[in-house]
Amino acid sequence: MASISSDQAQGKNTTRQDAAGTVWIIQAISGLLLIFLLGLHMIAHHYIVDGGLRNFEEVIDYISNPIIFVLEVLFLIVVAPHAMLGMQGIVMDLGPSEGTTRIINWVFRILTILIIAYGIWLAVALQSL
Repeated sequence: MASISSDQAQGKNTTRQDAAGTVWIIQAISGLLLIFLLGLHMIAHHYIVDGGLRNFEEVIDYISNPIIFVLEVLFLIVVAPHAMLGMQGIVMDLGPSEGTTRIINWVFRILTILIIAYGIWLAVALQSL
């Protein structure tokens, strides 16, 4: 026979706690990916390019490299959710009501999607110059 936890026996909603745990895991995994991608980003920008990127034309030439393009887009795809989850966590620490929490969650999800979409659009637009 299945055992019932004390929260379930008292009728408490554990969904919010489960969601917080999932968000924490996503934040931790994206943080680990950021360490790797930021390392690649720094190596590419500071060690591969002699003297660094100095003007717009050099940046355009640099981003037209398919490997660099993929690296920068992956960096964007990982950093945007990581940052938005961090900001969402700060706002949630203020203890909003459950209805406000749902609104906050949706606002940060939409912001994340918009940031990624704009960043990819910009990267593609720069590559086609």
